[in-house]
Amino acid sequence: MDITVTGRKMTISDALRDYVEKKIGDSVKVFEISPMSVEVVLRKERNPSNPRPATAEITLRTKGHVVRTEESEEDMYAAVDVAAAKVERQLRKYKTKVLDRRTRGPKLAEVLAPIGAEAASGAPAEAIALIPAEDEDRIVRIKEVALDALSEAEALIQIDLLGHDFFVYTNSTDGLTNVLYRRKDGSYGLIKPQVETVEG
Repeated sequence: MDITVTGRKMTISDALRDYVEKKIGDSVKVFEISPMSVEVVLRKERNPSNPRPATAEITLRTKGHVVRTEESEEDMYAAVDVAAAKVERQLRKYKTKVLDRRTRGPKLAEVLAPIGAEAASGAPAEAIALIPAEDEDRIVRIKEVALDALSEAEALIQIDLLGHDFFVYTNSTDGLTNVLYRRKDGSYGLIKPQVETVEG
């Protein structure tokens, strides 16, 4: 497993780096899979009014899936602890879903709600660009996403791993862009493009 630890506007001491690597290593033992890469970004705000200035951001990638979490606490060690614990919980959930689908297979009809409701905000992103905003009617952030080819079952796993309200992906069956979203009642909705057939 490859673990990369970087700091934004802060220096990473050897002691902190060792602590992060050990904490992350312990967290991912729950799901041993290869290849697996983990990127940890640590940053600390200098605003004295912020009660939780230390932030730990963890992004784990394995076999086409991404687990991402970000936690802020009073000090960096506490932030790493909370973020690592959340990653472990997400991996346990992922492991349970994978094993469950292997034993009884996915039942998408039970989880996917009827299409029609609008998706909420919060799409996964690899690149983020911030745009200065003068009012609420302007676009204030642009996210560029890589649309992976996934099945509906894999997309269900991925939206849970990311913890987002909706997930955009390429359907591996038909190659079309789909949007999977979480409804207020906890079920899921799926938005698919309408395909017109031409009769010859």
